[in-house]
Amino acid sequence: MPQKVGVILSGCGFQDGAEVHESVCTLLALDRMGVKTICMAPNIEQAQVTNHLTGENTKEKRNVLVESARIARGNIKDIKDVKAADLDALVMPGGFGAALNLSNFAAKGPDSHVNDDVARLIREVHKAGKPICAICIAPAVIARVLGEEHPVLTIGNDEGTADAIEKCGAKHETCAVREFVVDRERKIVSTPAYMLGPSIAHVAEGIEKAVRETVAMIP
Repeated sequence: MPQKVGVILSGCGFQDGAEVHESVCTLLALDRMGVKTICMAPNIEQAQVTNHLTGENTKEKRNVLVESARIARGNIKDIKDVKAADLDALVMPGGFGAALNLSNFAAKGPDSHVNDDVARLIREVHKAGKPICAICIAPAVIARVLGEEHPVLTIGNDEGTADAIEKCGAKHETCAVREFVVDRERKIVSTPAYMLGPSIAHVAEGIEKAVRETVAMIP
């Protein structure tokens, strides 16, 4: 039976949801390894909707699960219906949706709240000793949920974001886009992706390495 890896999406589009390149690179890397992916997202309204051509807030209302289904080609679950027992590992692509929809880290930083079902699943997977991979800004969500355990994480080299993550209790390590950081004790992998860029080739290399390392840590 193939290994099963959950992928948490946060919408569709880097300014208000999941970063599409990061999400596709994640799904491609997992598929190349013969892993079964279980895409999921919370069934909630987006914090905002951004016109990706102009960068303006459109004042529209969109649903995170519905928008995430665009990336997952409709094969997606409401995260409230997913449990750690359903998965062997968990991966979170980035995009501003991680800081807007999965949490309100964009507004509240170290005082942010993480969506209840997202936090629940992260804790369940971690408690079960299964590995977690966080990409781009998604390590901020991990830091907020598991900060009391002082996980080692990276978002690249942005000092402001790194400081906010450390205020959550995590330890930040600077990392190049093509590389990743591993907290072996806590089985957490992270890579900067588009926190650094500059191109999809750079981002894809770091994501594939991080995802492979994550899958290699599955018990």
